[in-house]
Amino acid sequence: MGEKMNHENLTIKKSYILRELNAIIAVAARDITLFFKSPAMIIMTLVMPIFMMGMIGGNMMGLAGGEGLGQFMLVGMLVNMLFMITAMGMASLVDDHDTDFNQEMMVSPISRYSIIIGKILGSTFAAIVSMVGTLIVGLIMSITLPIEQMLLILLLSPLMCFAGGAMAMILIGLIKNPRTANFAVMIIVMPQMFLSGVIIPINESNITLLVLSRIMPMTYCVDLVRSITGIETPMFNPMINFAAIVILTLICLVIGTFFFARSETNR
Repeated sequence: MGEKMNHENLTIKKSYILRELNAIIAVAARDITLFFKSPAMIIMTLVMPIFMMGMIGGNMMGLAGGEGLGQFMLVGMLVNMLFMITAMGMASLVDDHDTDFNQEMMVSPISRYSIIIGKILGSTFAAIVSMVGTLIVGLIMSITLPIEQMLLILLLSPLMCFAGGAMAMILIGLIKNPRTANFAVMIIVMPQMFLSGVIIPINESNITLLVLSRIMPMTYCVDLVRSITGIETPMFNPMINFAAIVILTLICLVIGTFFFARSETNR
């Protein structure tokens, strides 16, 4: 009797896990499909690095006198694009709110976390595509990275994307106007680009900016990638960076999912 009950419980658990995995894959696949069906999104994803890397980064290189800043800036911009594009992709949840798609998902017997994780994975695809645009701009600017460093960055990219997507979820759960959501996401991402060491080192920042940088997930993402690739001596031990990213991501994911589920329930 006991073995039968254990077998039934194991079957139920397997069924639950498979259902949640299917939900994650379905949500992610929908976002990837929508990405390919939107030429404007593809163009924006590839053109955005021209502005971020080419205009802002190019000017900073000119002011700093050049070559030593090249790889430092390229690695920072790769992390920044992963973080930014994923965060911007999460704003489409507000559009799904207007079309009642979120409501359809919420009434299904799947975890709210599966919906959010699937959404982050779908946005991660567009973010990785943006890496191609960043590398092309870097190549035009005569900045390249060894293949082994690129593979390490690609390996770490899901972690960067989850950090950006989870942080954006806190705002998405509170804001239900598409224009406001996109603007709000940019408000939390753009300061991090300048305060997390993406373009210029932050070791010499004043105490106020230094404290702000320490509570920004992108700071640890940039420092981790640069330390792993050997581009720069890290501010923190890589394990500290990794732990900080995971902790901040989990905190943002729990808070953001709570706000998201509450806003959809209270419609």
